[in-house]
Amino acid sequence: MADTAHVDTFARDNLPPRDQWPTFIFNRPELQYPERLNCAAAFLDRWVEAGRGDQPCLISPAETLTYRELQERVNRICNVLVQRLGFVPGSRVLLRSANNPMMVAAYLAVLKAGGVVVATMPLLRAKEIAYPLNKARITIALCDYRLAEDMERAKVMAPDLQHVVYWGSGKPDSLEALIAGTSCEFEAVDTAADDVCLIGFTSGTTGEPKGTMHFHRDMLAICDAYSRNVLRPESSDRFIGSPPLAFTFGLGGIVLFPMSVGASTVLLEKAGPDDLLPAIMQYKATICFTAPTAYRAMLSKLEGYDISSLRKCVSAGEPLPKSTFEAWRDATGIRLMDGIGATEMLHIFIAAREEEIRPGATGKPVPGYEAKVIDEEGRDLPPGSVGRLAVRGPTGCRYLADERQGKYVQDGWNITGDTYLMDEDGYFWYQARSDDMIISAGYNIAGPEVEAALLTHPAVAECGVVGAPDDGRGIVVKAYVVLRPDHAPSAELTKALQDHVKQEIAPYKYPRLIEFVDALPRTQTGKLQRFELRRIAQDVAKPQEAMGV
Repeated sequence: MADTAHVDTFARDNLPPRDQWPTFIFNRPELQYPERLNCAAAFLDRWVEAGRGDQPCLISPAETLTYRELQERVNRICNVLVQRLGFVPGSRVLLRSANNPMMVAAYLAVLKAGGVVVATMPLLRAKEIAYPLNKARITIALCDYRLAEDMERAKVMAPDLQHVVYWGSGKPDSLEALIAGTSCEFEAVDTAADDVCLIGFTSGTTGEPKGTMHFHRDMLAICDAYSRNVLRPESSDRFIGSPPLAFTFGLGGIVLFPMSVGASTVLLEKAGPDDLLPAIMQYKATICFTAPTAYRAMLSKLEGYDISSLRKCVSAGEPLPKSTFEAWRDATGIRLMDGIGATEMLHIFIAAREEEIRPGATGKPVPGYEAKVIDEEGRDLPPGSVGRLAVRGPTGCRYLADERQGKYVQDGWNITGDTYLMDEDGYFWYQARSDDMIISAGYNIAGPEVEAALLTHPAVAECGVVGAPDDGRGIVVKAYVVLRPDHAPSAELTKALQDHVKQEIAPYKYPRLIEFVDALPRTQTGKLQRFELRRIAQDVAKPQEAMGV
C-alpha cells in the first residue's frame, strides 16, 4: 500500500490481514490509477478547472447548484471540519440525511479533506445509529436537523462522538452559519489511491451489519467499469432515483455516475413510486435508478405522466422478475437494465447493456470483473450448473475488524452469498440468495423463482416466499402475499394462486401455504427481509395448511 495521508490511521489499522483480501484486477486501461488520488477532486474540481463550473450539478425542489457552487460549499465545509471540529485526515464522519444537496456537499467535503464517510439511512433509530458510531470510532457527525431526536439519543450511547453539527436548524451553531464565515478555498488532501474513504455498512438482511471499507480508487473504479462500459451516460443526462445515498447503489447511481461525466442529478427526499413519476416529468430526467418493486408499482400509475424524457432505467437492489421487465418494456419501450451489486463490492458487477439484455438473466460480468459458479468446496462448476456465485475485479470486500471476512473472501474470490446458474453463452441467471434455497421433500426450490411466478398473477402486488416447518415434509414452501387493492383474501384466491404457480413453473414448487398480509418486512433500502419471514414462519407453532391444498 502507498504511504497514507491519514493522520488518524484507525481505518487502515483495522483493514483485514492482507492474506484475507480478495484478488484485485486492474486489467483494462480505464482502471489504471495513479498512486496518489483524491476522488472528490476527480468528481468535482476537475469540471470547474475544465471550464464547466457553470453547468448544473445538483437539482432539488429547494435549490439547484452548479459545479462551481457545489465546489464552494464543499470547500467551506472542509474548512469547518478542519478549523472548528478537530478533524484530521483519516477522521471518520457520520452523515445523516435524506437525499439533498447539503448531504452530497457534506459527503464530498469529508472525502476532499481526506476523511472517511460513514453514511446512515434516515429512518434508522438511535440504537441502529449507535452501532456504526461505536464500530467505526466516529468523532464527528453532520446531520439534518429534522433527524435530531434519534441522533441525540444515539450520542449518549457513543462515547467517542465529540461533535454533532446540524444543518437546517436556523441556529447560530448550524452548519450553514458555520460555513458562512469560512473561506471557499480548500485544496484537496493528497490522499493515497488506497486510502480508505468510505465505510459502508450493510443493510442487515443477514443479521448484524458489517462495515465495508472502500478506497478512493474504488469510487472511480465503479464509474470506469459499470457506468462507462454498461450504462454509458452522457454529460447531457439528468439522473434521478430512489435509493438513499447511504446505500452504495444510490451513491453510485445518483451522485458518482453523473458527476463522473459532468452530468446533473435530481435529488428527492421522498422518492417512492408516487413521487418519482411526477419528478421525472417535471425535471425531464433521462436515467432512473430504482428497485424492481418500484418499477412494478409505477406501472399502474403511468397514465397522466409524460416520462418520455427517460432513455435508460436501471434496476437493482433485489432480483428483477421477467414479468416486471416485460411489463415495463411494453408500457414504456424501455428495457430495464438489471444488475447485481453488493455493499462489499461497492456497486454493480454483473449486468448487460440494453442491446445485450436477455430477459430474466442478470447479465454478464461487467468489464473489469470476472465471475464464476462454484460448488460448496469451491470447485468450478460447468455451464448449466447451479452453485455459489464468486466474483473478483477492481473492487472487493474488506470488512472493518470483522471475523466474517474469511467467509466472504475465499481463495481470492468474493463469495457474494447468491446462488446462480451460468449458461453456455456466459449469461448469469439468478436463482436465490444462498440461504433462500428451500429444500422440501428432497427438492431444491428457489424462493425468488416462486415469487416471480406469483407476481405474474393480477391479484398479487408483492410477495415473499420462504420455507416453513411442516410435520409431514419437514419444510414446505410458504408465500406471504400482499394483494392489490381490488382483491380480497379467500379460499378461492388461495387455490387460484397455487394453480397459477403450477402453470408457470414446475408444479412441485407451488406454495403449499399462503398467508395474506398487509405488508412485507423490508430493510431501509427496500430489500425484502426473508430472514424475518423465516423467523415468522418458525414462530408459528402449528402452521395451518392453506385452504384448498
